[in-house]
Amino acid sequence: MANKKEEWKAGMYGDEVRAKIIEFAEQGWKSIPADEREKWFSRFKFWGVFHQRSGQESYFMMRLANTNGVLEPGQLRAIGEVAREYAAGPATNPEFGNTWIDFTTRQSIQLHWLKLEDVPEIWEKLEAVGVTSRSAGGDTMRNISGCPVAGRDKHEFVDAQPVLDEISEKLRDDDDLANMPRKFNISVTGCREGCAQDSINGIGLEPAGKSSTNNQTVSDDGESVCGFNVRVGGGLGGREPRRARSLDIFVEPDRAYDVVRGFVELYFEHGNRENRQQNRSRFFVDEWGTEKIRELLQAEYVDFELQREGRNLREEYTYNAGKSPDAGKHDHVGVHEQTDGRYYVGLSVPIGRLTAAETIELADLADEHGSGSIRLTRRQNPLIMDIPEAELDELSDAELLDTHTPEPSVFTRGAMACTGTEFCSLALTETKARMAAMLRWLRANVELPDDVAQVKMHYSGCTADCGQAMTADIGFQGMRARKDGQMVEALDVGVGGGIGTEPSFVEWIRQRVPADEVPGLLRNLLEAFAANRESGQTFRQWVEATGEESLVEFAEPEETDYEDPCLYDAKQSWYPFADGESPAPTDASGEPTSADD
Repeated sequence: MANKKEEWKAGMYGDEVRAKIIEFAEQGWKSIPADEREKWFSRFKFWGVFHQRSGQESYFMMRLANTNGVLEPGQLRAIGEVAREYAAGPATNPEFGNTWIDFTTRQSIQLHWLKLEDVPEIWEKLEAVGVTSRSAGGDTMRNISGCPVAGRDKHEFVDAQPVLDEISEKLRDDDDLANMPRKFNISVTGCREGCAQDSINGIGLEPAGKSSTNNQTVSDDGESVCGFNVRVGGGLGGREPRRARSLDIFVEPDRAYDVVRGFVELYFEHGNRENRQQNRSRFFVDEWGTEKIRELLQAEYVDFELQREGRNLREEYTYNAGKSPDAGKHDHVGVHEQTDGRYYVGLSVPIGRLTAAETIELADLADEHGSGSIRLTRRQNPLIMDIPEAELDELSDAELLDTHTPEPSVFTRGAMACTGTEFCSLALTETKARMAAMLRWLRANVELPDDVAQVKMHYSGCTADCGQAMTADIGFQGMRARKDGQMVEALDVGVGGGIGTEPSFVEWIRQRVPADEVPGLLRNLLEAFAANRESGQTFRQWVEATGEESLVEFAEPEETDYEDPCLYDAKQSWYPFADGESPAPTDASGEPTSADD
């Protein structure tokens, strides 16, 4: 095999890796041979265990997997208690302190600063309440995403939760398919908003029908039929994004699993395992084409006749679609009625980070005012589910909702950010503390018209685009630049991305802008938007109507009184907010040990 990771996976991957993680944990960090650490860390990822960046040796991140963002009663509390007990690092973040959790853009949770020696005990505590980290990373099927209020949404076309659960239980749990060519993303949504963002997944199922009469989908013989159209080969990253393309397939819910499994097996068997730069599913679809894939899927991977594509319901999509709020909701923040007459309340958690204490408090509120269930969105926000109307006022008075409000500012509401250089070895800049500082500055210094309800700002620390900058109204990707003779953290700035009816990706209008000049750029751009927009026009609509030359002119970088939290770090330190030498590696108790051991 042409690349070393395929050789490593051929030697061991999937479920069997768990026993080795436990073995290394029992023997301690030093038991992993130094010349084999890269190999073992690559394998650990299948179980959601990621070694942190250089300078943080012996510390790990754990990513959890919870299909469609569903957290049953008791699960979030257990996660918060694990964070409180095990996720304390040797340095403090000036914005967030120590011991916290991160919500991800795939509706899950990450924990940082974990010691390898603690992993078995962490697993025991989480698995006792049904939480797992299996298949949360590496070359495998990642956390399956969908509409977080599936089955609770008053206006959904079809309840996708049974399909999501079946895929998770039968497909993601199949160890024979653990070793995919690269990471693979699956989404299924039945809602009107399109909140699973199926167009940027390896395979996405979208609500559809054969015809439409009074919002009912009807087959040729007059029977009600509602199901999904199938798209494949979407994804972001590497500045080579792709919209998922139609396979010209309509599938009813009871056969949706079979079609998804068929495509997963097809990609598993025929995907490129040699060139890791060109082997994600989007490149596989580029190479093969949808017609060839459909033909082989029909001939060898499903045992029933595939129907042709049904009526596309995308014209209804409003989630991150740049449409007016009158068209429908663009996220899940706020108070919304469920199909059973109860309510869910979506909180805005800026850039997706909650302290351990806040996490446990959120679990308390869910127990006290709802069913205890929490659901997570693709915008790094939690939803408190199943709240009786009589409980809404008391919940709204809770202290936590003063910080993580269901009625945030337009800037806070639209913000997302990836992990950044705080822990990620790929990132070029710090992200979360910087975005938090920029949001404060924007709230204090930029006013937008009252009818502007959304400006989506997404920040990725590098071109891998885990923060989904490519799909934002305003997207940032981390870079580096020289300013006044010094290396500084910088951002590329793009505009005009979004999902919705016609997914689009940002156009990069400014490159390598020193981070301390980005808030001034944003003020200039947003003030131009406010001054030149037509009445009711959203930011994405204004960008589409404004020429690139004008957008570049409006987006003038400018120094202001904004103070950047780590302008000059440029990944030179072991932690963006720490001075001096790293204490890593450390032993199980956190005491420094020899780096050569």
